[in-house]
Amino acid sequence: MLIEIDFESDIPIYEQLKRQLIEGIASGDLKSGDNLPSVRHMAEDIGINLHTVNKAYNELKSEGYLNIDRRKGAVINSDIPKNSKELNERLEDELKYLIARAHLNGADERDFLRLCSDIFKKYNKSL
Repeated sequence: MLIEIDFESDIPIYEQLKRQLIEGIASGDLKSGDNLPSVRHMAEDIGINLHTVNKAYNELKSEGYLNIDRRKGAVINSDIPKNSKELNERLEDELKYLIARAHLNGADERDFLRLCSDIFKKYNKSL
């Protein structure tokens, strides 16, 4: 899986990395049990600070997407948590922001929902 960081983006680099890894898991590019590169190797591969990679990996661990083991490194979790109150709260916060942006930019609700549905279907195909 190719990680692409936009150094000009307002989105923090660790968040870009985290999002791309989550998208990789959702699309099936990264599968349960797959090892991710070490923090040092990932940092070198994409040209970022190893503390940035460490922050992304630790957040992914705390959200249940990764297991981190001293011997095996970062491994895609085989038991990613499904619907939970905490997850729904995080999704609601993120959706509020996206919907507010769409609304301010004149997006039509039906078009927005269609876009969400199309993206959701893309990830359903990978399951």
